[in-house]
Amino acid sequence: MFAGVLVVTDDDKGSGGGSPDGVAEGPPGAPGSGDSDDSGGSEGSGDLVRPGHSSGPGGTTVVIGEASAGHTLDVYQDLRCPPCASFDQAVGPTIAKDIKAGKYKASFHFAAIVDENRGGSGSTNALSALGAALDVSPDAFLDYKDALMSSKNHPGDSKDSYADDDQLLTVSQEVYALKTNASFREALREGTYDPWAKKMIAAFDASGVSNTPTVKLDGSELTGISGSAPATAAEFTDAVNQELKG
Repeated sequence: MFAGVLVVTDDDKGSGGGSPDGVAEGPPGAPGSGDSDDSGGSEGSGDLVRPGHSSGPGGTTVVIGEASAGHTLDVYQDLRCPPCASFDQAVGPTIAKDIKAGKYKASFHFAAIVDENRGGSGSTNALSALGAALDVSPDAFLDYKDALMSSKNHPGDSKDSYADDDQLLTVSQEVYALKTNASFREALREGTYDPWAKKMIAAFDASGVSNTPTVKLDGSELTGISGSAPATAAEFTDAVNQELKG
């Protein structure tokens, strides 16, 4: 549903050398292609490889939208979180439409709250796979996130299905850009972006946001009638329009 959206970052769109944060990029699995992982995670001790089309310290900035967009929507999610999946299914198409219209650009942030609370590694493992998709293209990133959050595929928090690489590869077959992409498959299998995923999670933990899904427009949290993240497209659009008027 997100096809054709332009990615905008604050450096050279992840093209490699000379990145301001000192984290070099390279092909999936390239040795010595970045700084060592200092996110404090207990796993994934390999070198940090930043996906293409990311920016900022450790590649933890993922911004999609027109450079001229005057507003920024921050979306905080956990790939294993059922309410996040429901939000994505209900509001995702509206966000895609608004991005294409230049209403705002979107910055994506990811947590591993379900992993921490219930055990397992599906949140983190799915995020690593999403990093491999981001390295392919922004559209692949967004389409794969859409597939992971779909009612057909999302396992809910009672099952740790996304800890299984085979399941993540199965879901990837729904994304045209990933179906036969050998580099993506290798990066997923090898855990190339495991350290990056831990960096993303550490950035979420430092953000001050404690719940997912959370959505903010220009730093102001958007809520629906329940007082939490908007549950429907109509609630979301009303909240966005109210914030823009304010």
